Amino acid sequence: MNAHRKSFCFGLIALALTVVASASAQEDPVKYPTQPIRIVVGFAAGGGNDIIARIFGQKLSEDLGQPVIVENRPGGGAIVATEHVAESAPDGYTLLVGASGMAINPSLYSRLPYDSVRDFVAVSELATFPLILIVNASSPIKSVAELVAYAKANPDKTNYASSSASFQLVTELFKQKTGAPMQVIPYKSATESVTAVISGQVTTTIADAGPVLSQVQGGHVRALAIASPRQMAELPGVPTLKETGADVDGDLWTGVFAPKNTPPAVVKKLESEFIRIARLPEVISRLKPLGVEPVGSSSEEFTRILAADIIRWGEVAKAGNIKIEQ
Repeated sequence: MNAHRKSFCFGLIALALTVVASASAQEDPVKYPTQPIRIVVGFAAGGGNDIIARIFGQKLSEDLGQPVIVENRPGGGAIVATEHVAESAPDGYTLLVGASGMAINPSLYSRLPYDSVRDFVAVSELATFPLILIVNASSPIKSVAELVAYAKANPDKTNYASSSASFQLVTELFKQKTGAPMQVIPYKSATESVTAVISGQVTTTIADAGPVLSQVQGGHVRALAIASPRQMAELPGVPTLKETGADVDGDLWTGVFAPKNTPPAVVKKLESEFIRIARLPEVISRLKPLGVEPVGSSSEEFTRILAADIIRWGEVAKAGNIKIEQ
């Protein structure tokens, strides 16, 4: 065999070995998982994102045969948890359950220790959930119109609680659409925001249904409107904000993210698992009382949603000149 043919043959062998090695690298993750999986949540226990993470995590554990540990890392509008996952090994064993703040934070903070698009793989949208506008049950405010009128008449006394950038941006959109002046008071969790309304520390809050429904049903707070496209069966007679004349749609989402460079086969396996879990009757029945609608999207679909919402909420933040000081 002459030198040219020998070199050519060695080249083919090297190429074949590269292809085999590449295929093997893609096939190895099929064995995933072989150890516990951590799901990091950027909010305190008891809120909507935490509840969703635990319900999906339980089912994921049952099917994959490995423990799934939900770890709460509240703080900094979920930035603490998000940065932690961005810096974690891209092996599928540390995941983030991220809220719409993944699309909102980039427009509120001048600097972030991560990039919502470049540093993550959007694995699957788990669910959408409505937000509810509430006041204290003993408040004289009984409608959205009365809240707007009260805020305009008492701009120095009207404030709202917010535990995340998502809730703040939805409330700021409400302010832009209605002209109601209100100052934001930050809290660590939606549960604390609701408690602040009950104790009279703040005038109002927009929070997810998880910590709100029981307080409405217990007579501690009054629901004025649903900040979503649809009314909630759990709150009959409570209108949507659009039905009250405020052109606000604050339907938010919760989804799973993995660090960038997570093997595509691992992402695909997780994606298929979350799509399957979202369709389980038990999961649907557990989330329904909270007003949460399971979704279970593909990674591609979720990536498109993230990109669109970055633009959407960026426009709201720009219109209100809203920035969070760091």
